[in-house]
Amino acid sequence: GLAALVGGWNREGQKFKQARAGLLGSLLVLAVIALLVPALFDYTERGVFHVTDPTALDEKLSLGVSVVLIAVYVANLVYTLVTHRDLFAFTDEEPTATTWPLRRSLAVLAVATALIAVEAELVSGALEATAHSLGLTEFFLGVIVLAVVGNAAEYISAVYFARRDRMGLVMTITVGSTIQVALLTAPLLVIISFLMGSPMTLVFSNPLELAAIAAVVLAVNAIAQDGETTWFEGLLLIAVYLVFGMAFFFVGR
Repeated sequence: GLAALVGGWNREGQKFKQARAGLLGSLLVLAVIALLVPALFDYTERGVFHVTDPTALDEKLSLGVSVVLIAVYVANLVYTLVTHRDLFAFTDEEPTATTWPLRRSLAVLAVATALIAVEAELVSGALEATAHSLGLTEFFLGVIVLAVVGNAAEYISAVYFARRDRMGLVMTITVGSTIQVALLTAPLLVIISFLMGSPMTLVFSNPLELAAIAAVVLAVNAIAQDGETTWFEGLLLIAVYLVFGMAFFFVGR
């Protein structure tokens, strides 16, 4: 939303490939379904079949859903990078002066990943104390504040490329990273936790979180399906974010 607002200012609109937007939208819908089903399954077991503790079934379902999501993510890579590469190739590429060799790129990636892991551990350890000192709930701090801070680089990159009228790349950066978390990162965590003997599930116990996920996907698809964005559409996305931000701020207080 911020990228569309800043990039579309003083412009009639910004265009990008509808095929790319359609694929990203379809993957977002799949992610929503995959996150809704475990929660609905848990509710069904407890409310309809009166199962006292369906945790074991939730874990098995989450594991199966995770395997499906990872398979779809891999298939998406094959689809966009191999079989339909020409369809999804960027047409607004800017020439780069230099490129890093593969070895250097992998080394920088490994070091950055290690530093981020250490930073994440420090942040998570200070979460409770920070929430108390700021007068915020841990829920709001985790969902809103940490998300903004943790994705600051992504936001800056999106705004930068939006001002350069490269909205196709912006869509890939923003929506693509969300898809990567939903279809790869979260499912991997479920599988790894299962192998470690401490299974986690994809069940969201807070209905507000599910409503936020579904509403954001609906809003993004409604705005991006025509292959064009304007500054006003960016403002609408920010408005959706602010509405849910206020809800997350007041919940549990």
